[in-house]
Amino acid sequence: MKLRYAGACARCGTTIEAGVTADYVRATRSVTCVECPPQRASQEEAGVAMAAPRRAAEPVLTLEHVNGEAGASAVREFERRHDARRERVIGAHPKVGRFLLAVFDDPQSTTAWSTGAVGEQRLGQALSKVAGPRLRVLNDRRIPKTRANIDHLIVCPTGVFVVDAKRYRNARPSFKVEGGLFVKRRRVLTVGGRDRTPLIEGMHKQLGLVGEALAGEDVPLQGYLCFLDADWPLFPDPFTVADVGIVWLKRLITILTKTGPLDEARIEDLQWRLHEAFPRQN
Repeated sequence: MKLRYAGACARCGTTIEAGVTADYVRATRSVTCVECPPQRASQEEAGVAMAAPRRAAEPVLTLEHVNGEAGASAVREFERRHDARRERVIGAHPKVGRFLLAVFDDPQSTTAWSTGAVGEQRLGQALSKVAGPRLRVLNDRRIPKTRANIDHLIVCPTGVFVVDAKRYRNARPSFKVEGGLFVKRRRVLTVGGRDRTPLIEGMHKQLGLVGEALAGEDVPLQGYLCFLDADWPLFPDPFTVADVGIVWLKRLITILTKTGPLDEARIEDLQWRLHEAFPRQN
């Protein structure tokens, strides 16, 4: 594999720079040269002491407890759309373009990315405060072969969690039941009275991809939509829609910090496996 981080060959001690192809041993998270340098290899075969001391095999590839910058993709998309609009307006109206930009704000389709970025950043900050060896976080993960991303992946003692941050200011998340005698009853997510069920469908797609990445792992997997700045009642109750949890920030942190069966080593291994499947955004 091509290394994302520099490491040292567990066999000969040679420094292997990031981006170089090397052999990776998942069990120990150690790397070795695909072919060790000839001089070192010949010394090794002849039993001659090498100039540089050999390093014992050890986990040289590690991840910090919080990996990735929350909201980074949303910020970049907002800036891209904002700058593109600016170029279009000034190009079409050289004389009054700057005046028009000052008077008329970006369209909602653009500002939504900025609003979403703030929500992801706030959730990321809250997660970083409780992160540690037993609660590991991957922020803003790229879904390979697509332009989509996953806001937050969390591994903790109770399992793996996929979390989307949603920022609907002064709008109340709720649900209604549709169906009846001849149609299967189902819950529909509403926010501020509007049908937001596509958010549930999007989460199911993310859960499917994460489940594929963790194939063979006997670990609980759960998805949550975390609504920030919403019009939650004074004593809110969490609820689910199609097995997706709908929560507020404080409640989510309470769920993630519960005790469970996964130990630190398993949590670290699961974080690394998810990191390989869903790399951080560049």
